Amino acid sequence: MTRLGGTGGERADRLGDEDGAEAVAWDVAWDVAGAVESLAVLWSLAAQAAVLRLSPHQLRALRVLQAAPGLNLTGLAEQLEIGLPTASRLCDRLEAAGLLERALHPHRRREVRLGLTVRGRRVLDDVAARRAQALADVLGAMEPDDREALRRGLRAFAAVRGASAPPPSGES
Repeated sequence: MTRLGGTGGERADRLGDEDGAEAVAWDVAWDVAGAVESLAVLWSLAAQAAVLRLSPHQLRALRVLQAAPGLNLTGLAEQLEIGLPTASRLCDRLEAAGLLERALHPHRRREVRLGLTVRGRRVLDDVAARRAQALADVLGAMEPDDREALRRGLRAFAAVRGASAPPPSGES
């Protein structure tokens, strides 16, 4: 991948005789891809600086359970797109760390509901605060006009992406 701010010459060679607008879109796409990789590293490093280090899968599982408290193991596995045995082992580790609790469903005795413990919520809050601080540090080093341009660009991207996003499964 070309680094952010590179000449883009090798990209233009691959694009051949494409029209100018498409070539510009490809050039911007490569720059955005580089920025996303940099953001992913920043995001990951901030999470790893948290009080309790979690794997990306563990952190994602906690975030899913934060968004959908009371989810059962099958629902968690589906959300994470992993198999039931893997989800069960993941929950075992999170429960052993005091981040997750299991409770019987009040009406379906064979179903176990999953939820975050107070400690689990605190860990997620810590990760979120560290990520926000890391991002704020980078944004604070940018020129105000560049920050505003980034904000406008991200809003426009989200609006176009949201308009073209496929409906959630089960809807038409």
